[in-house]
Amino acid sequence: MKRTFLAVLALSGAVLFTHHPGFAQDAATQASASAQIDQDIALLRKDIRSQKKQLIAVNLPLTDAEAQAFWPIYDQYTAELAAINNDKYALIKEYAQNYATMTDAQADDWIQRLLKLDVNVAGLRQKYWPNFRKVLPAKKTALYVQVERRAQMLIDLQITSQVPLIQP
Repeated sequence: MKRTFLAVLALSGAVLFTHHPGFAQDAATQASASAQIDQDIALLRKDIRSQKKQLIAVNLPLTDAEAQAFWPIYDQYTAELAAINNDKYALIKEYAQNYATMTDAQADDWIQRLLKLDVNVAGLRQKYWPNFRKVLPAKKTALYVQVERRAQMLIDLQITSQVPLIQP
């Protein structure tokens, strides 16, 4: 999880630092720094997805037949989850750029969008449960869901712990 923490720092700390009011940069430097941060985050997110998959593989004992059926479904799920997380990371980046000057209207909009992303993740889990259940026994499916959720909660905890709270 050390790399997860680095991804969070790259996402929240670096973005916040480059947009801090006391950190003067010209537009070209800011754009270049932002592009580099986006590239670093993309690489770290790919690495995190790989580590999460390895964690699931270690903790979910599958027969060869189960593995052949499970992993393609998992990869589809992960691709859809990554798309939702793209929106989440964009929302966090937007927040990082604006939190110091956020208006009440912006705060309302931001939290509504954040809550919608939570609903989307829950909906995705519900959508894929029957797919996983078709290829795995109930207990293995439940174990997979537990391991996947724990890993995602740890990632989310790292991210949210780095996002500064809105100041009233």
